[in-house]
Amino acid sequence: MPAAGNDGESSQNFWGETPATEEEYYASQGIQSTKSFFTTPRPRGSVLFTRSWMPLPRPDSPPPRAVLFMIHGYGNDISWTFQSTPIFLARAGFACFALDLPGHGRSTGLRAFVPDLRVVTDDCIAFFRSVITARPMLRRIPKFLYGESMGGALCLLIHLRLKDIYMDENIWSGAVLVAPMCKISDELLPLWPIPEILTLVARFVPTLPVVPIEDLLVKSVKVEEKRAIALKNPMRYLGKPRLGTVGELLRATIELSGRLKEVSLPFLVLHGSDDVVTDPAVSRELYETARSEDKSIKIYDGAWHSLQFGETEENVDVFRRDLLDWLNQRCRGAAAVASSSFWPTTI
Repeated sequence: MPAAGNDGESSQNFWGETPATEEEYYASQGIQSTKSFFTTPRPRGSVLFTRSWMPLPRPDSPPPRAVLFMIHGYGNDISWTFQSTPIFLARAGFACFALDLPGHGRSTGLRAFVPDLRVVTDDCIAFFRSVITARPMLRRIPKFLYGESMGGALCLLIHLRLKDIYMDENIWSGAVLVAPMCKISDELLPLWPIPEILTLVARFVPTLPVVPIEDLLVKSVKVEEKRAIALKNPMRYLGKPRLGTVGELLRATIELSGRLKEVSLPFLVLHGSDDVVTDPAVSRELYETARSEDKSIKIYDGAWHSLQFGETEENVDVFRRDLLDWLNQRCRGAAAVASSSFWPTTI
C-alpha cells in the first residue's frame, strides 16, 4: 500500500461517516461501482488501481447512454472527492471508468513522480482498450474522454497520440476538459533564476521533492468547508513537487501549446476565471486555435481550479448542468465508434 497522509483526523469516506461502507453509499445513490487493478503492458508493468461507476441494471433498462474515460489531476486520486462527478454521471445514465495514475492513489510508483507523460498516455490508452475489450456493449455507444487539470492535458495527449498512430479524426465522440493543464500558471512558478537552477539539479536527482510551490489543494478549493474535506483525503500527497515531475509537466505543456491547432475532436472546456493553478487564458487559446468544428468553452466568473467540487453547491450544480447538457446533446443520434479498429494492440 502506498504511503499516504492527511491533515488532522480523517473520515473513512469523503461523504462522512454514514453510510459506513462504499457499497451502502453507492446503493443510496442508485448506482453500482467496482474496483480492481490493471497491469500495464510490459516492459513498464505498472499496477494501476481502477474504478467504475454505472447505473444500477434493471430487467428493462437500456444500456448506458455513453461511456466516459476519466483522468484525475496531479497529486489527486479517484477514491476521494473525485468520485462525486462519476457518481453524478452514473445516476444520469452514463458508464464511467477511471484509474489512479502511476505514483498516485493506490497505484504503484514513487508518490507523485511523473517522469514521462508519454508513458502515462500509453498506460491510459491500454487501460481504456481493456475496458472496451472486456465489455462488448460499450463498443456500441459513444465514448468520451474527461480530464481534470493534468488529466485534461492527458486527454489531449491521448487524442493526439492516437491521431499520430491512426490519423483517424473520429476516434472519440468528444472530450470534457476541466481546467486543463495546457500551461502551468505563471503565478505558481518560482521567480528567475530558480527554475533554471532546478532544471539543472533535476538532471541528477529528478525524484527530489524540493520545488518551492504552495499546496495546490489550498489554491484549488474555494469553499473552506470543502477544503477541509479535501485535506482529509488519506491518499493525498503531502510533499513538495518533485524536480522531475515539474520538469516533465513543463515539457508536456510546451508540447501541447505548440499542437493546439491539431486538436480536432469535439470538446468542452470548463475553467474558472480566478484559477491560479492552470491558466484560463490558455483554455481560451485552445478554443480559438483548435480546428475542431464542434467546440465549446465556459469560463465561470470568480471560480477557482476545483469547479467540480470546491465551489459552492450552487456553482457545482451549474457546472454539472453544463457538463450534462453538453454530453446529452452529443449522445442524441451520435454514431458509436467501432469497437476495436482504432485501439492499438501495442504502443
